[in-house]
Amino acid sequence: MNAIQPSHSTRVPSKPRRRVPRIKHRPQGQSYGAVAGETTAKLLVNLVLCAAAITALMELLPYHLSQQGKLREVKREVKRTETRVNNLRREFSRSFDPRQAQKVMREQSLRRDPNHVQVVWQDPDLGDGN
Repeated sequence: MNAIQPSHSTRVPSKPRRRVPRIKHRPQGQSYGAVAGETTAKLLVNLVLCAAAITALMELLPYHLSQQGKLREVKREVKRTETRVNNLRREFSRSFDPRQAQKVMREQSLRRDPNHVQVVWQDPDLGDGN
């Protein structure tokens, strides 16, 4: 009694489904003339943009070259000025160095140290006239 018994369903056959025909979407093929026209328009626009860019570069090139020349001139002047400034700094620090104060005073003044004796060398052959 506990055996599985086949089930008898009282299913009512359903109405057959109505098939809706699918609409096939065909890509709307543009004519070759329209594609060629669009491509030509794109090329013309790109050519005009390229021509404008090249014209702008041609006008900027002389300005760029003149600026490069000015920059080189300024760099040379900076190098000369740096050399001069370094020399002046060295001289400045030397002027205030207490160990070199006497030497700097002798260089910059006509006065001489009273203890300083000037030595003049003479040629012994020309001295007596003998």
